[in-house]
Amino acid sequence: MKHDSRTSGVPNQVWIGLAVIGFGLLFLLDNLNIIDRHRVLYFWPVLVVIVGLVKFAGAESRHERLVFGLIAAAGAVLTLNRLGYGYFFNARTLWPVLIILFGIGVIHKAMRKRVTPPGVPPKDGGAAMPDADADAVVDITAILGAFQRRISTPAFRGGDISTIMGDCVLDLRESSIVGEAELNVFAVMGGITIMCPPDWSIVLKGVPILGGFEEKTSPAPGTGKRLTIRGYAIMGGVEVRN
Repeated sequence: MKHDSRTSGVPNQVWIGLAVIGFGLLFLLDNLNIIDRHRVLYFWPVLVVIVGLVKFAGAESRHERLVFGLIAAAGAVLTLNRLGYGYFFNARTLWPVLIILFGIGVIHKAMRKRVTPPGVPPKDGGAAMPDADADAVVDITAILGAFQRRISTPAFRGGDISTIMGDCVLDLRESSIVGEAELNVFAVMGGITIMCPPDWSIVLKGVPILGGFEEKTSPAPGTGKRLTIRGYAIMGGVEVRN
């Protein structure tokens, strides 16, 4: 069972307020002829890098680290372009870098599974999970393709779903939850569809960026079974049904 500890972080409203204050100070100092706002605004990508790194440092899930890491990287590329080094970042160099990053991600994922194989007790001293209950936690990645999976387990606990220009359909209608479960989703120019039993209570806490989160569920009875779905939809969509 996972508990929400994000309330201890800095709320997004605080960052928005600080950004508004910063812009106000920028125009004030420009009107007082202390600085030239045009020169400062020319390097606005630096702000993207700072925000991305700050949010990356406080990220609590793999998806959040991936999203804010990409934001910081995009800001760094834009900053280098402003400094006159844009000739290095073109189509001929971008796709090999993406392939290298994908390979690193595959190795990292494989090594993480190797560290904690099925049936081995976790580091926190908990009981070992039997091999038969391997479906209790899902780890799905769909890149430029489609993935469909049906899960049947009496104790679903959650997991991670990532799609990049692909689609994923996760059918949980034959599963059950003991208490609470949490799914982390990440959709980039793709879609994720999650089908749940009618007695599950769904808590949707997604962040759409030129995308959307949609819940098509009926009110659930008070069974105490709750599935929390967190994540990001960037030019993609996440849909939950029951």
